Amino acid sequence: MSRSLKKGPYVDERVMKKIEGKSPADRVVIKTWSRACTITPEMLGFTFGVHNGKDFISVLVTEEMVGHRLGEFSPTRKFVRHGGKMQKDLEAAAKQRELDAAKAAKASSAAKKK
Repeated sequence: MSRSLKKGPYVDERVMKKIEGKSPADRVVIKTWSRACTITPEMLGFTFGVHNGKDFISVLVTEEMVGHRLGEFSPTRKFVRHGGKMQKDLEAAAKQRELDAAKAAKASSAAKKK
């Protein structure tokens, strides 16, 4: 549910305080735990280290991000992969294709040297 227009966007004052004396050209990562903070135009060009529960994910703020929340760009869940026999077969086939491509590249480079 969106925030009331009467209240305006939620911008954490601690994040704004960290930005105050800096310029985007400094390229300093500003660490924050405030995932709910709305991105404002003053934040353009800054790099934020947004905490995802385990570590900080670097987020470079661009024009398209204005109005969104910082937490939207720092996922909290990590997709590992789907398992099973079918997945093993697909991975084995992909590895075999890589080996075949490497052998072909090696053979073509040897042919060029002769």
